[in-house]
Amino acid sequence: MVDENKKNNEDFDEELDDSQDDSLDDSLENEKINQSKTKEEGDEKIKGKKDKLSKCQETIDKLEEEKSEIISHLQRLQADFENSKKQVEKEKIAIVKFANEQLILNILESYEDLERAINQSKTKKELREGVELIYSKLKSTLEKEGLKEIPTKGEIFDPLKHEALMTAQSDDHENGEIIDEVMKGYMIKDKIIKYPKVRVCKK
Repeated sequence: MVDENKKNNEDFDEELDDSQDDSLDDSLENEKINQSKTKEEGDEKIKGKKDKLSKCQETIDKLEEEKSEIISHLQRLQADFENSKKQVEKEKIAIVKFANEQLILNILESYEDLERAINQSKTKKELREGVELIYSKLKSTLEKEGLKEIPTKGEIFDPLKHEALMTAQSDDHENGEIIDEVMKGYMIKDKIIKYPKVRVCKK
């Protein structure tokens, strides 16, 4: 009876050992499977990150290329602007330098007429007539260039248009009215280039 129990215990121990071995094998197998899955998941994550990194690098490269194009375009614009600026300055200098060329040519014509009148006139009357003709011609030339006399006769004194040299009392004029003109004044179009000097009535 004792031998039989002993035998049963031994059989049970063997079965237990076999069961434990099977369980251990299953655990190891599961661990291998889990490790394999973890590795695959890790590889997929790494691949995903590499793909994202690659796309980011492509975006960076594209932006760098666009940046270079923009900088190049701006540099060309800057160069064009500088060249245009220099050209405008040259033209401005030329305009200032030769602005009065045509006017001087027109005045030279009157100057030569005056010279001829002086040389050819035999009497004071002839000289006067020649000078009056030249004066009329010169005045016409200046008027064509936009020159106008600033009116003063019968005008009320305006400090924006007239320069008062002196004041005087006059029964024939209103207070502030210009009595007479001491020196003429002129304007080109709407710009005063020489103020008329006047005497103003003050009561």
